Amino acid sequence: MIKNHPPFHRRTLHGRFSGVAVCLAAFLCCHTPGLKAADLMVGSAVTSITPDEPVALSGQFHTRIATKVESPVTANVLVLESRDGDTSLDLAIMVSCDLVVIREDVQTRIRNGVAKKLPEIDVQKLFVNATHTHTAPVMVEGKYVLPDEGEIQPAEYVEFLVERVSDAVVEAWTERKPAGVSWALGHAVVARNRRAVYADGSAAMYGRTNKPEFRGIEGYEDHDIDVLSFWDAEKKPIAMAVDVACPAQEVEGRKAVNADFWHETRNLLRKRYGQELDVLGWCGAAGDQSPHLMLNRAAEARMLKLRGLTRLEEIARRIDVAVGDANDVAQGDIRTDVKLTHLVKTFKLPVWMVTEEQNAAAQAEIDRLSKDPANYRRVKWQKKVTDRYEQQQEGDVYEREFHVIRLGDIAICTNPFELFTDYGIQIKARSKAEQTFVIQLTGNDSGTYLPTVRAVEGGSYSAIAASCPVGPKGGQALVDQTVAAINSLWEE
Repeated sequence: MIKNHPPFHRRTLHGRFSGVAVCLAAFLCCHTPGLKAADLMVGSAVTSITPDEPVALSGQFHTRIATKVESPVTANVLVLESRDGDTSLDLAIMVSCDLVVIREDVQTRIRNGVAKKLPEIDVQKLFVNATHTHTAPVMVEGKYVLPDEGEIQPAEYVEFLVERVSDAVVEAWTERKPAGVSWALGHAVVARNRRAVYADGSAAMYGRTNKPEFRGIEGYEDHDIDVLSFWDAEKKPIAMAVDVACPAQEVEGRKAVNADFWHETRNLLRKRYGQELDVLGWCGAAGDQSPHLMLNRAAEARMLKLRGLTRLEEIARRIDVAVGDANDVAQGDIRTDVKLTHLVKTFKLPVWMVTEEQNAAAQAEIDRLSKDPANYRRVKWQKKVTDRYEQQQEGDVYEREFHVIRLGDIAICTNPFELFTDYGIQIKARSKAEQTFVIQLTGNDSGTYLPTVRAVEGGSYSAIAASCPVGPKGGQALVDQTVAAINSLWEE
């Protein structure tokens, strides 16, 4: 059995608001002249999605069975509703999970579970994102060769996950109360572009940077820390979403359940703001990013030793400082009279058409790798290319659900990919919103990459056909459609 942490109890805003409702109404009226109190209703909850049995971990090509828990993986829920008296105007239900991606039909199953208990709400306005930790349970049968017994199977874990998350959503919705909201921008160096470029024009994910052929790092790094906070009458934050353009994979290769840097980050933020704080981790556009160091490893190691911190603790320290600095200012601008509009869109993106040469190269790799059963996952990965080549037709599109939300002066937009950072920067720059939160790995997808033209030219994992059902043309279409949807909410 896994040696687990003490029970990780779900918490909602129930109790935290019960004694302050009257005070909050007075606070809102005093701080927002001429506007009604309770225009914005907020609920939150957190639940453990950590199994109490050994479990296979997702995120690598080889099979890993976790027999211990280094930190709990959790699902963090935030529900928003705008109201005019007794009339509900719009809503958003956002769930952040310490998982590698949101696999298969997980989001649909969560929606169905919520709909059974809350038939009055539009569950299409519920979305689930992953923090992209590579030390969380596998959720797809057949992805790895697993023993038949001795650990929880992927289908069993998904059933457990769906039940836990659905219950947490219902709890958060049921206990929603009036609250104020603020948004703020901080900065911290967490993400590093992980693609090294060489003299011959080639690129490599995590390529060596200490050899003579190294010429630079391929792309941009986004060090913004976007902070969305919800406050009670005493100006104490009770829920918070923190958007970092970096996947949670500092300890991605371990054989233990681990929420990566989000666990340490939540601990520090709760130490700063109170143990009842609910923290949603949002991963911004970061398909070519990682917390792994590409440069200055010796200097960084020395600083860690001097501070007496692990890498996870150091990353959390940087985020905590950025959030604290941003919120010190933002708590002077808490609002309740905010516009909430939630659009659910279906975008159609052109697919990456596999060429004859790419198909032949993939088939050659399949033939080579198939000689060793240990290459099971790599064979399946290459087979994606040959299968697509056989099935593709000119004009094929990749159709997925996207969400765009206006909350006051900010925008929140989602996508299902590991979206290269340049695309996120385009969306932020072209958006009419005062501040734009980009959330990747949202909805039903297998966590596929969406690379730039520059990355495809450089090649390597994350920018080749096996990694990407959609290429740069689809990336630009995603940006254009997302920006158009965001800006439509500011036209009036």
